[in-house]
Amino acid sequence: MTDRIVSWHGNPSKPNYTPPPGAVDAHCHVFGPMAEFPFSAKAKYLPEDAGPEKLFALRDHLGFDKNVIVQASCHGTDNAATLHAIAASVGKARGVAVVDPDIPDDGLHKLHDGGIRGIRFNFLKRLVDNAPKDKFLDVASRLPKGWHVVIYFEADILEELRPFMDAIPVPIVVDHMGRPDVSQGPDGPDMKAFRALLDSREDIHFKATCPERLDAIMEGGKGDPWDAFATAVAPLVADYPDRCIWGTDWPHPNMQDEIPDDGHIVDMIPRIAPSEELQKKLLIDNPTRLYWAD
Repeated sequence: MTDRIVSWHGNPSKPNYTPPPGAVDAHCHVFGPMAEFPFSAKAKYLPEDAGPEKLFALRDHLGFDKNVIVQASCHGTDNAATLHAIAASVGKARGVAVVDPDIPDDGLHKLHDGGIRGIRFNFLKRLVDNAPKDKFLDVASRLPKGWHVVIYFEADILEELRPFMDAIPVPIVVDHMGRPDVSQGPDGPDMKAFRALLDSREDIHFKATCPERLDAIMEGGKGDPWDAFATAVAPLVADYPDRCIWGTDWPHPNMQDEIPDDGHIVDMIPRIAPSEELQKKLLIDNPTRLYWAD
């Protein structure tokens, strides 16, 4: 039997930064519990349980008010665990689903009733086997009113994805800024290409997230406190203040070899959004507009 993975910190520190009232952790996940919500047979990793009780305890510990729960790839297209967590939040969570592109319209509306407000297209080959762009565009054209598409990709395929993204008929949120090489700095080729994408249409948002991934020692960075991430991302947040959102990425899928301290991740916020106005946009205004417009 495959060993189950623990990828989250067992005792995260209390952050020095205090989020404003109403702040949203707009990118996190739940795993299982496996006994109730089995993992997909196609899952590329098998995590230990990290259910809503753990997530909401972390939310309170870090000083946040709400969560946006993104369907984890280990659960495939069965969104039951995510829907269960949203229901358990008593109005303090919304979600992003992963769906079979052939899902019927009534299936999408049932997800809406359960608190889902977007669907995620994953182009990371290490996490998914197939990403059919034509079917993705079809389901994107059938989304309930007010939904958006979340896209997860790495910087080296951005140009390849541009025609596909141009054709998406609803707003877009890009996970982790398309994973740029932050060691290149704010004016490096990856960030310039991402800015060109943002400039191509006004309804593309991005998650200024994952210093623990993008500036990780194992990725060639220097690790916590993730200075290269702060240097590269702060200008992006400053220049696109109405299009950025933020999240912890807890429970940090596949980070078992370099588990981050969530308190330190929260302390990145004032480094990339130094003013109270920017922090309010990043943590409250922008995620509320995307996920709680109704």
